Amino acid sequence: MGLFDPSGNRDPYRNRNPYSYSNQDPYADQDPYSRGRGGGQGPYGGSPGSGLKWRLIMAFGIAIVGLFMYWSQVQENPVTGEKQHVSLSPDQEISLGLQSAPQMAYEMGGELPESDPRAQQVSKVGQYLVQHSIAKNSPWQFKFHLLADDQTVNAFALPGGQIFITLGLYKKLQNEAELAGVLGHEMGHVIERHTAEQLATKQLGQFLTIAFGTGVGGSGGSMDPTQIARMVDQIIQLRYSRQDESEADIWGLKLLAQGGFDPKSLIKVMQVLKESSGGGSGQVPEIFQTHPDPDLRIEQIKEYLKTHPLLTEKTAEKNNEKMQLEGAW
Repeated sequence: MGLFDPSGNRDPYRNRNPYSYSNQDPYADQDPYSRGRGGGQGPYGGSPGSGLKWRLIMAFGIAIVGLFMYWSQVQENPVTGEKQHVSLSPDQEISLGLQSAPQMAYEMGGELPESDPRAQQVSKVGQYLVQHSIAKNSPWQFKFHLLADDQTVNAFALPGGQIFITLGLYKKLQNEAELAGVLGHEMGHVIERHTAEQLATKQLGQFLTIAFGTGVGGSGGSMDPTQIARMVDQIIQLRYSRQDESEADIWGLKLLAQGGFDPKSLIKVMQVLKESSGGGSGQVPEIFQTHPDPDLRIEQIKEYLKTHPLLTEKTAEKNNEKMQLEGAW
């Protein structure tokens, strides 16, 4: 039985005088305001509506706890100065990334040895970006890995500075500037602390999912309330994922310029990714895409470069200082 009896059985004590004493009345000595327990209609013998009332109170309490935890976990980004909702310290992010890196490499077919010229090139370009950009003064410990997976076209970053690019993507790049564009984009995720932000948002989403499921549980309908709540949480997470990608694109442009590379190289990287994904986002609605549409990203990059001409000027000034790398190109 739940909070109320679905069989509709009536309380045999409903019409008794609660103030009268009877050896046969087990509720005679109880407070008159607690009568009706036997009916099982509400949590305290009230109408079915009282059950909904208590569920809503519980849901509200759970949501308040989740929101309090989220809004109380605020740190200042050591690079951007932005106030962010994160629960991990920079040291914890670095530790998490270092602990996760071996498993991530294993799942992607392993990592090419440091003696491989291609792995050396990835490391050199990445470290050059670090040493010639604002990333040098950050607390993050950047390390760049070339994964042996030559079938997957991808790159990703772990919190704290562990950057990965697959051999499949590496082979599609034409020059060091495009490689720098990929690595700069991933460095942007680290600098912006996107993983730490997503963890905090995910924690909030879990609290709200529980609250939503508690508040509307048992209200009927064709879909489980918890499923609805999880879908809403997923949409929220995906929205932030797309926003994170756009922010990382901007960081890619900035780091390319600071390193003396042509920022427009990132446009070519986007074209490579578009071609590798079959030409675009397909039939998946944008609201369910983890990344912005490739064409939209290209347009956003072009617009940013148009409104920030100093990026290309800095590139021209530093181009003669840029180191020449040996390797694939």
